[in-house]
Amino acid sequence: MRFEAAVRGHSARVEVRGKNGHYVVTIDGRPLEVDYQETGRHFASLLIDGRSYEAGIERRPGGYNVVLADDVLEVDLLDAARGDGPAPRAAGRGPARLSAPMPGKVVRVLVQPGQEVQAGQGLVVMEAMKMENELRAARPGKVAQILVREQQAVDTGALLVVVE
Repeated sequence: MRFEAAVRGHSARVEVRGKNGHYVVTIDGRPLEVDYQETGRHFASLLIDGRSYEAGIERRPGGYNVVLADDVLEVDLLDAARGDGPAPRAAGRGPARLSAPMPGKVVRVLVQPGQEVQAGQGLVVMEAMKMENELRAARPGKVAQILVREQQAVDTGALLVVVE
């Protein structure tokens, strides 16, 4: 299977070959040995070139949300054979909207309305799948809106913070 994947504005050509949980995933010509084992609904254990990772994986329109121990990634997919699908998002144009990557609870809100933030700065800490994940600003700007409060339960895609 071949496709284009975009994460944080970076696009890569990906090819996946294999079966039964044992794969070779080639990203922009670099092959990786991947063992994939589902450990529950939306959970997986990955062994990638000998390194172990636990991940939460949730399908969404146009791709996946991948929750790692220290990061949350929105992965947009584009079928390379057809050449259609979502285009990588351009960072820096219009408001940056931070949405919940999966259902969970807002543990802490780290910013205030009007606060200047830098790209990569933590905005909200969310608990999902028994892990706390700091959700970060995609680009620098000023916090325009905070749409959640601490201890609030949220669904996938719920708008949390808007940065202009």
